[in-house]
Amino acid sequence: MSRIFALLSMFFLHVLDDYTLQGWLADAKQKSWWEKNAPDRLYRFDWIMALAMHAMSWSFMVMLPIAAYFGFQVGLPFFLMWSANSILHGIVDDLKANRHKINLVTDQLLHILQIEITFLILMM
Repeated sequence: MSRIFALLSMFFLHVLDDYTLQGWLADAKQKSWWEKNAPDRLYRFDWIMALAMHAMSWSFMVMLPIAAYFGFQVGLPFFLMWSANSILHGIVDDLKANRHKINLVTDQLLHILQIEITFLILMM
């Protein structure tokens, strides 16, 4: 696998995971969805778990081509980048879905920037 194909695969998997595969999590990561559909106090923080699950899934998907490039021989730097990407993706999605501070365009540009930075750090 070439580096360019790995990068293009990262962008493709971003689209796949952030749109197609997100499914129910797109609603469940919104605090307002839980307030409307499961208003019981027991579920008041469940949106955080949905947000975290999507962020971890997205990070895994976009980093899969890098893992494949290295024959799945990845170590601590890969895990740290996966963790950082998961946290950052969750923060960006929260800014859009719950805090209403950014729009979809900004959300997507930040995710693309994450991909580019991840590629540069781990592949160069």
